[in-house]
Formats: sequence, structure tokens, C-alpha cells
Amino acid sequence: MRRKSRQIHVGNVAIGGDAPIVVQSMTTTYTRDVESTVAQIHRLEDVGCEIVRVAVPEKEDALAIGEIKKRIHIPLVADIHYKHSLALEAIRQGIDCVRINPGNLINGRKSLEQIVAACKERGVAMRIGVNSGSIDALDQRGQMQRIQVRLRDDGVLERTDPAEARRNEREHLAERMVTKALEYISWCEELDFREIKVSLKSSTVLTAVEAYRRFAQRSDYPLHLGITEAGTLVTGSVKSSVGLGLLLADGIGDTIRVSLSAEPEEEIPVAYEILRSLELRNRGVTFVSCPSCGRVEIDVIQVANEVEKRLSKVQSPIHVAVMGCVVNGPGESRDADVGLAGGKGRGVIFRKGEVIKTVPEDQFLDAVLKEVASLLPEREAKLVYPEGGIQETAGQHRTRTEGMGLPILKS
Repeated sequence: MRRKSRQIHVGNVAIGGDAPIVVQSMTTTYTRDVESTVAQIHRLEDVGCEIVRVAVPEKEDALAIGEIKKRIHIPLVADIHYKHSLALEAIRQGIDCVRINPGNLINGRKSLEQIVAACKERGVAMRIGVNSGSIDALDQRGQMQRIQVRLRDDGVLERTDPAEARRNEREHLAERMVTKALEYISWCEELDFREIKVSLKSSTVLTAVEAYRRFAQRSDYPLHLGITEAGTLVTGSVKSSVGLGLLLADGIGDTIRVSLSAEPEEEIPVAYEILRSLELRNRGVTFVSCPSCGRVEIDVIQVANEVEKRLSKVQSPIHVAVMGCVVNGPGESRDADVGLAGGKGRGVIFRKGEVIKTVPEDQFLDAVLKEVASLLPEREAKLVYPEGGIQETAGQHRTRTEGMGLPILKS
């Protein structure tokens, strides 16, 4: 069961309560470069991003927010560090939410009070972000030394078991993060401000999970989930899927971001796949394909990758399957809205459980996408299957022999 959190709004997007879990990202451009920033946000919008954050390290970046806001269609969050004056300018420019870590603001609580006053005046939300790396280093070193040794009953100090030490370290750090977040929230509540969401990020998956779980037991403020500095496309996707998946399966989380060292558009499909796999959002393509094995009689890897790529901008819920043999293929394909079960250089096309035709291997892509397009709204259908059909370039289609180095099996 999903944790019941209080609901706030970032722009026109509801967060928490019974609102859907929201997918976010962050631009990689210099915010002052309005053209590049707007273009990147438009690409994010195309793949389903619902809130986007921009870095605001300098005044020029804050001053660009007004123009950016005019040209995008999703709420905008300003990422602020150190200088509260940048938050105030971003708010004047019409930002929908400010992300701050009160612990790294110059003049700390005094600066936070000015930001809160501006947020209240303009109806702007706030994200309080506490990262494990921002917890006081001296406090951490002293505590880590205590965690790594323990006092026996006979008064002798001995080194703690390494696994136990790591667990103790993780729990201590998570507790410090939660304590800081609750302290910052109390500062805001004393100023009668509660339009707050909270993040408790760490690059260590289990530390982040521990922190979020502890916070969820002690507060009802909505939570933004993320594993910070998660890594490249593969590494970051795995770490985010594990960390966010554990929390979401426990009912914890109101917004998510999959942080990747990649183009931000790459983050969105991973986020939606996490939500779909847990049946928390029914948006976009549920895609099933077999992993390929010695039974496969078509180049399923090539076909599956190309179909998935062509469907990347589809936001309507639809189930598509690409299968490469007669063992699991017919069953999986029959359960999909559109399915392909291939074998011996030919494939059966299913539509909502019914066989509609058999096509040769060089027509797989065209046949699958044409059927998918027929089930989509007109705008999305044109993205998937343009007029005139799918134009394959020379060498785009490969037989099993060319694509996988294996012979076509004969009956």
C-alpha cells in the first residue's frame, strides 16, 4: 500500500496524496543559454518528463528563467546552492519550485527565512534536498571511528566485524540525513510554510533506501526519490532500479528521477519502466522481447531494438511483444496488444490475441509498427508509422545469419 503523504503542487502538477508518481529530470545545459535549454526541455517533454530542474549557479542563469518559462510546457525547478539571492531572483522570474539544501546556504537559517517569505508570496514550492555528501565531514569521521571499534564486556576495545561496521555506518549516516531534513522542515513550519517535498539522496543505494524509510516513518511530507551520482547508462539504470524499486514497492515515493551520466532524455524511459514494472503508472509502451537463445530462428535482437527505438516517444499505454521462437513466442505475443512470433525467416503478427497475418522477416518492422500505429492516437501514430510506411535503409535489415553469425535452422 502506498504511503499516504500530504499533497503539494509544483506549478500545475500535484505531488503526493493520491496523485500519480511524477517523473522528473534535470537539464545538462548552461541555463543562461536559453535556446539550448529550451530545446533540451522540449526533447524531455517529448518522452514524457513531467517536471524539469535547471542549475542556477550564477545570476545570469536566474535571469534566464523567465524566458525559458514562456517557452516550455512543464513546471520548472531551480537548483540553488550557497547564494540565497539566486533563489530570490529565480522566484521573481516565475520559477515553480526551488531546490535548496539549507545546510549549504550562506547565512543558513537567515537565508532560508528570506527564501520562504518569497515562496509564500509567489506560491512557489520548495524541495529540501539533503545529500549524504553534505553531512558534516568532521562529525562523520569521529562517528566512523567509533563505529569501527567496540568495547567488550571485559573493557577491551576490539575492531568491529567489517560487515557490521558498514551496516552501522550506513544506519548512522541515514539517521543524520533524516535528522537534518526534519530540522530544516521545522524551520519552515515555524514560518508557516509547508509546500515542501524532501529528498534524501546518496550514491550508495542502501544508505539512500535506509534514509527514505526512516523519514517515511516520521513525516508525511512528499518524497522525491533518487540515487545521486548513480553512474552511466547501464550502471546508473541498475542502481536506480534497485534503490527506487525497493522504496516504491514499499509504497514510498511521490516523484522520481533516474540520475544518469547520459543525455537527460535517456533518464525518462528508465523511470517509466520502473513504474510500469511495479504497476504504478500505465503510461507508454510495455515492451516484451525474448533474450535470444539457440532456438531463435530470426534476428530477434535487431528487430526488438529497432521496434523499441521507434516506439520511444509513445506515451499511450500499449503492450508490444517481439519473440523469436515457437516455445514462448505465441503465448507472449498473444497476450500483447501487438505481437510478433518469429521462426524460420517468417513471423506471425498478433493483434489483441488474434493472428492477423504472416510476414517474411524483411517485413517484420513494417508490420509490427503499422499495427501499433493503428491502435494509437493520430499524433503518436504518425511518429510510429509515417505515411508511406517504414523506409528501411540499405543494410538496415539483416538475416539471422548476417546478424548473429548462426545458420538459419532448416525443418
